[in-house]
Amino acid sequence: MKDAQGYIPENTETIVLSKDEYNTFLNLQTENEYLKHELDKLKRMIFGSKSERFVPSDSSQLSLGLEGIEEEKKEEAETQSITYTRNKPKNKEDVGHSRMPLPAYLPRVDHVIEPEENTEGSKKIGEEVTEVLDYKPGRLFVQRYIRPKYALPEDKGIVIGQLPSLPIPRGNAGAGLLSHIIISKYVDHLPFYRQVKQFKREGVDIAESTINGWFSATCRLLSPLYDTVKNKILQSDYLMADETPIPVLTEDKPGATHKGYIWVYFDPLNRMVLFDYRKSRSREGPTEILQNFRGKLQTDGYEAYTIFEKQNGITLLACMAHARRKFDEAKDNDKPRAEHMLKLMQGLYAIERKARDAGISHEERYVLRQDDSLPILNEMEAWMKDNIMQVLPKSAIGKAIAYTLNLWPRLIRYADDGRCEIDNNIIENAIRPVALGRKNYLYAGSHEAAERTAMMYTFMSCCKINNIEPYSWLRDTLTHLPDTKISLIDNLLPNNWTPGPPDGECTLP
Repeated sequence: MKDAQGYIPENTETIVLSKDEYNTFLNLQTENEYLKHELDKLKRMIFGSKSERFVPSDSSQLSLGLEGIEEEKKEEAETQSITYTRNKPKNKEDVGHSRMPLPAYLPRVDHVIEPEENTEGSKKIGEEVTEVLDYKPGRLFVQRYIRPKYALPEDKGIVIGQLPSLPIPRGNAGAGLLSHIIISKYVDHLPFYRQVKQFKREGVDIAESTINGWFSATCRLLSPLYDTVKNKILQSDYLMADETPIPVLTEDKPGATHKGYIWVYFDPLNRMVLFDYRKSRSREGPTEILQNFRGKLQTDGYEAYTIFEKQNGITLLACMAHARRKFDEAKDNDKPRAEHMLKLMQGLYAIERKARDAGISHEERYVLRQDDSLPILNEMEAWMKDNIMQVLPKSAIGKAIAYTLNLWPRLIRYADDGRCEIDNNIIENAIRPVALGRKNYLYAGSHEAAERTAMMYTFMSCCKINNIEPYSWLRDTLTHLPDTKISLIDNLLPNNWTPGPPDGECTLP
């Protein structure tokens, strides 16, 4: 065995291995690298930072050759003295503060405080106004619809005012309350049983079964709107797709949960999202949803999507962020190789950031990628093909290179269309509320409940990406949907909706 300098120490016994022993040695070395990588991933998951931000270890590339200038400035700073003159305030009361003014759109409640002294005959010379931001918890109230009855003269019958359409026919829950319950669960991640406790503190005892019944009825009302979102999204020619698990209670597994999946489809051009629940992670889910889809489909490297590579009219794109993550995980295994690829990918993302900051068109972004991104992509491909045979297949760096090369035709297709993104991080951000919700309500009560959950996440995510306040949209939609013709239902979609004057508001003291 050679030492660190490459010399064979004296009195060192030479061990000759047979072919089988050598293969066993290589297998053990490969397994050792694999286990070290898995342990590193576990430690990063438990103790490490979740950020994948990459800062090159060679900081000289970021110095732009200014080291000498910086040293000169440092030397000057040691001997330079700076003097200046300012006006000193007379006392502390003359010094203002930097408190930001409160928003002008907030309602004001005025309290006029007169002096305790007798001001009769005095002249008002001004006033001091102090604004204090305050809060009053949400309040339950009752909408009373009083409809007088009239007997028409000459026995022509009895007339009465028509009751407005309610979200739940013959129900006693208004659009505002239903919206508050749904937003609290699917935006603020507050389970129904916790909301029951909140209502009870306000003196109103609502059973959790009642809230579940209201929620089911609301979902039935919103079903046509959900189908409209699905039809609209599948008319696009560029989609992103991803999936995330959701635990579900079923009769098939008493005392345990079934692992269902919510599949997410995002249309970045029209800013619409579809959440679709399926009982498994098999390819049947996306195959059924996308059976009539034609266009570009951007996904991660999950095998279920490979079937679309052979489907006429569909072109698969991959996610550069997933490939980058593999090399980020390989830094502890082979730092020089991992950092080399991370630097190249950093250059690709710098080009995308440049295009985004400049606000250029899709056509201009295509030209920019052809000029600047393609040379980097070609360099990455050549480097990986040269290094794939120099690393252990089961090592972290070996897996990173193999994963990226396997998806390479899909990874570089974004450069051929200025409309496409370099990765599908946008859809991963849309999935994040599902993960937050799982930690709070833990599971869906049934497969039907999971389908209703997918419906609500669809609407809430559409509101989020279109900068729509979800409570206002949902309250307005539940108010008008019962009387909306199916031909006009598109106007209620979050990306088409415009706020109108509130209906049925109640001014409370």
